[in-house]
Amino acid sequence: MTRPPLSLLDLTRVREDQGPAQALKNAAAIAAHVETLGFHRYWVAEHHNMVGVASAATPVVVAHVGAATSRIRIGSGGVMLPNHAPYVVAEQYGTLAQLFPGRIDLGLGRAPGTDGATLIRALRRDPQGADRFPQDVVELMGWFAPENALGITAVPAAGTDVQFVILGSSHFGALLAAELGLPFGFASHFAPAALLDALYLYRSNFKPSARLREPHAIVAANVVCAETEAEARYLFTTMQQGFLGLVRNNRRYQMPPGPLDWNAREEAQVMAMLGCHAVGTPDQVRAGLEAIVAQTQADEVIVVTDTHDFEARKRSLSLTAKAWF
Repeated sequence: MTRPPLSLLDLTRVREDQGPAQALKNAAAIAAHVETLGFHRYWVAEHHNMVGVASAATPVVVAHVGAATSRIRIGSGGVMLPNHAPYVVAEQYGTLAQLFPGRIDLGLGRAPGTDGATLIRALRRDPQGADRFPQDVVELMGWFAPENALGITAVPAAGTDVQFVILGSSHFGALLAAELGLPFGFASHFAPAALLDALYLYRSNFKPSARLREPHAIVAANVVCAETEAEARYLFTTMQQGFLGLVRNNRRYQMPPGPLDWNAREEAQVMAMLGCHAVGTPDQVRAGLEAIVAQTQADEVIVVTDTHDFEARKRSLSLTAKAWF
């Protein structure tokens, strides 16, 4: 089979014994690492009020990573657009496009990336703002046009080139990406239930645009690769513990690998959320990713490799690339 490109979604996870400064140093180092491995893009995601994630200010992190790399595409996976004025996002990512021309991705989501209290009390956003997501996307894209009818310019975004991607975990994002003729990234690394239906709707309703002539589907998958299956599954427990924290509404620092203290209901919930994964030896990971691609016909796979030890993470990505490319 023809294998699609691999990309990396970096959760910029924070260890309690290291803090966010080290997580951000690791972000630049891991981006430079996967660039040498031949990965297509590197993304960070916007989250708020989460002590275990250091990428709340996505444009700042993208600039930090851009300075440490030279070729790989970099950007957001994604910016939670209802949290921001489209004009301000255009200024931020237009600036990034000036600094790193031809490399900037602007993945857009409509979820808040946080809890309701933070959305209202700290971000001061309207919980109904997600209802305006399609209009906000169109407005944002308009600020990158060389000219507009408003007589207002988003400096330095106007006339710059970024790649817009619609992100989602449901039919909504799939249909919007199809209508606008944009790439679609599905969040199957934590919500795989609607993956196949969403991809079908995206492809069957896709309208070619000046930005994209054919559908381009990006599928997210959790990947941990090691020399032995036992080691890979041990490392994978860090990710499982992270999702267990979500199930228990206990957003915490990245946990070291170890025994999983969960009941049958929690285990079922966690493994349903982590259903799109490939964990094991290089041969097992390659087979797992091939199965995901065969099932989804993905045009690109964006992997999430969330291990507690940084060197184990680098090794996992190296082994994954060697098995895949």
